[in-house]
Amino acid sequence: MSVAGPTAAGRPVRTQRRRLGRAELAGWLFIAPLMFGILAFQLVPIVVSIAASFTDWDGITPPQLVGADNYTGLAQDPLFWTTLRNTVLFTLGVIPLTTVGALVLAVLCQGKSRVSNVVFRTAYFTPYVTSIVAIGLVWGKLLAPSGFLNSSLALVGIEGANWLTDANWALLAVIVISAWQGIGYPMIILLGGLQGIDDSIQEAARIDGAGSGRRFFSITLPLLTPQIFFVLVTQFITSFQVFGLIFVLTSGGPGNATNVYIYYLYQNAFTFGQLGYASAMAWILFIIIGAVTFLQLRLQKRWVFYN
Repeated sequence: MSVAGPTAAGRPVRTQRRRLGRAELAGWLFIAPLMFGILAFQLVPIVVSIAASFTDWDGITPPQLVGADNYTGLAQDPLFWTTLRNTVLFTLGVIPLTTVGALVLAVLCQGKSRVSNVVFRTAYFTPYVTSIVAIGLVWGKLLAPSGFLNSSLALVGIEGANWLTDANWALLAVIVISAWQGIGYPMIILLGGLQGIDDSIQEAARIDGAGSGRRFFSITLPLLTPQIFFVLVTQFITSFQVFGLIFVLTSGGPGNATNVYIYYLYQNAFTFGQLGYASAMAWILFIIIGAVTFLQLRLQKRWVFYN
């Protein structure tokens, strides 16, 4: 009795499997560079940062394991709490200014002609894509004691202030500059939301006698809540990690009045040589941002309207 060879029906199946295997291999080869980049520049640094947060390490000498001392040390560090407070104040100042300002600009841009719309959107968005160093240098000149702002105020008999060197004004000045610089991106997001609202809804409300104010607060604003929610989440994450403006304008001064969380983390890592301490700060920041973002996601159900 002879053993039957492979059937004709079985050969196409194996051929198809080989083709799928080659296609799968080709796919892995295509994504290999990206996977290597993620592994080398994201996953490995994350693991190293977690490990370093439990060590006393200056980045040069071998690290010494200290357990949770870095975390307990942060809890007892007055400057840590000062920078955290400054960061919270900065965030609470920037988010309302940026969100409300972006909404106003989006409404103003919506009714303009196509040409003027492009011009105004470009003008408002340009600071967002401009180098933060260039913005900081220009504003540093404008707000200098003998700069343009104080000179202009002197023309009308008003005495200017030391906007960046007075502890009473420095943080407020940085908040205003940051809101001005970052208003372009949320404006584009909100403008897109405005343009996505069905005109028939506005027309129906107009026929029913609703004025422009009533239509805005009862129709436009609720329909914009998904975009507003996105802006609030992204603005919180961005504001809590502010660094560039502080570095260029004030270097955390005067008297730590503008020393924010990321700038203090930078000082510990690259000025004081305390990479373990800085790594612990980074993970506490990750927990804070993650917790607040999670809370925002849970609370969105109460006020965000997805039509």
